[in-house]
Order: sequence, then C-alpha cells, then structure tokens
Amino acid sequence: MDILFHIGRYFQLLGQVFSRPERLSLYAKRTVEEVDLLGVKSLGIVALLSVFMGAVITIQTASNIDAAWIPRYVVGFTARQSVILEFSPTIISLILAGKVGSSIAAEIGTMRVKEQIDALDIMGVNSAGYLILPKIIAAMLINPFLIVISMFLSIFGGGWSAWPQAWFPQMSTSQAFSGISTRSRSPTR
Repeated sequence: MDILFHIGRYFQLLGQVFSRPERLSLYAKRTVEEVDLLGVKSLGIVALLSVFMGAVITIQTASNIDAAWIPRYVVGFTARQSVILEFSPTIISLILAGKVGSSIAAEIGTMRVKEQIDALDIMGVNSAGYLILPKIIAAMLINPFLIVISMFLSIFGGGWSAWPQAWFPQMSTSQAFSGISTRSRSPTR
C-alpha cells in the first residue's frame, strides 16, 4: 500500500505543477531564466562532446570500411547520417538529462534545506508550479536547439578529423566533404 501512497502524491504534485499560474509574467520571466540556466550554460559540454563524437564516428567508419568497391565518400555520408539520425539526439539527450537533472536536484534540495520552498508556500505562491513548470517548459524549448547545434558541430568534427592526410591516406578531404554533402535518396517504388 505504500507504493500507492507515493503514486498518489506524485499525481497530486503533477496537478499542482500544471495548475493555472497566478501571474503569467512571473512564470515567463522564470522560464527565460531557466532557458539560460539549463540550455545556454550547457553549450560548452554539448560543443565539446559533439566535436569529438563526430571525429570518433568518422575515424571508426573510415577504419571499418576498407572494401575496394566502396567509394571513399561513403565514409562522410555514413558519419553524417549516423550523427544526425542517432548519435546527436541520443547522446546529447542523455548528457543533458544527467547534467540538468543533477543541477535541478541540487537547486531544489538547497531551497528545501534553506526553507525557501516553505517561504513560497507561506506567501501564497504555488511552489510546485513556480519551481517545476518553468524548468519543464525551458527544457522543452531549448533541447531541440541544443541537439541541432550538436549535429552541426559533430559534422564539423567529422570533417576536421578527415582533414589530416596522415590518418586516412586513402581518403582526401574533398571526398569526406563530398560524402557529408551528398543527399540521401529515398528508394523508388
């Protein structure tokens, strides 16, 4: 029965979070602050991971595709497709979930210890809605932009790793960029 109690409290919290806000301007201001905190301050880790992710994918693809009948531009094409379709959305979402999740947990935990949440309740502010709803909206707004930035930086990292001829003597930089810029064709029926 204890699990039902906690599930019920969770749904009560969700009801408080998604209830009608008292002052929309205050929530809008909080949402912009959260976009800065959750999104803009995550750009560094997103950029670093993306460039190296693209480089590693390109190096691994080039070292594993060694058949003579496969053109070398396929390395760039394969790296681009795997970055855009799989790696950037998945890896960046996982990294952001860990970074942003720990940041939110630390912030709310500190507010609980300093009794700031109780002060919000005493002032008549819906503390659950004021603290949680702007974070949810901010994450929904900024995460797609971070993923798109990650895609571009990963493709750049893949092209950067294909640049030194010493790593891939059989592939030129123009072949790598040709593969990156190749359009995929849908199969004809």
